[in-house]
Amino acid sequence: MSDAPARELRLVSWNVNGLRAVMKKDPSFTDVVAATNADVFAVQETKLQEGQISLDLPGYHQTWSYAERKGYSGTAVFSLEEPLQVINHIGAPEADDEGRVCALEFPSYWFVDVYTPNAQNELARIETRLAWDAAYREFLVGLAAKKPVVTCGDFNVAHNEIDLKNPGPNRGNAGFSDEERESFTRLLDAGFTDTFRARHPDVTGAYSWWSYRFNARKNNAGWRIDYFLVSNDVADRVTGASILSEVYGSDHCPVELTIEL
Repeated sequence: MSDAPARELRLVSWNVNGLRAVMKKDPSFTDVVAATNADVFAVQETKLQEGQISLDLPGYHQTWSYAERKGYSGTAVFSLEEPLQVINHIGAPEADDEGRVCALEFPSYWFVDVYTPNAQNELARIETRLAWDAAYREFLVGLAAKKPVVTCGDFNVAHNEIDLKNPGPNRGNAGFSDEERESFTRLLDAGFTDTFRARHPDVTGAYSWWSYRFNARKNNAGWRIDYFLVSNDVADRVTGASILSEVYGSDHCPVELTIEL
């Protein structure tokens, strides 16, 4: 840990499902960032290449990770503090060229933004997904051995039945398969805390993603697949964990963490 005194940080994560599209909506992406007043704002599924967008975010350092494939995946982190170093690859050949990680080292912690591969229909990509999960878990454990870790993003899994509206019909489907749920359990067991569920163990109807079909968002037929996890050794420093379901512009809404680090 750094010798600097701890201060409360406001951290936000949002799968924007296409950053250029969200820039054209009202409020625009930059309006949302300004309204959250976040120390760090992480995004997933930017779906763009370098030079395809120019963001005016005064005061923020911009860290990008692009997929080699155009218009696909991608992550970015906007931070008031300049990172000491950045890592974009975790040694997972299955998906390391897809811009899925932005890991930023700060004096007192690591901040890691992730967009986990989707297992896809009929679990067509489940082997890639599970291999990625194993590599990501090992990556985080390695970072956590040096200083506390905060990781956020779209983990593409509803961990327990409380985390989606219709668990019965979705059992075995991508995002709620036994394999993915068990893999997420292994991540937590490796030394990490699901901050929202730790603070709100019994809250139902708390979701971060809704299908565009069947009026799912209007009916709140959603899934909680966007998370903030923290190293267990700083879990007691969490002061708030929330889902910003009033923010529109994507099929996901942002999630937020406040923590003293």
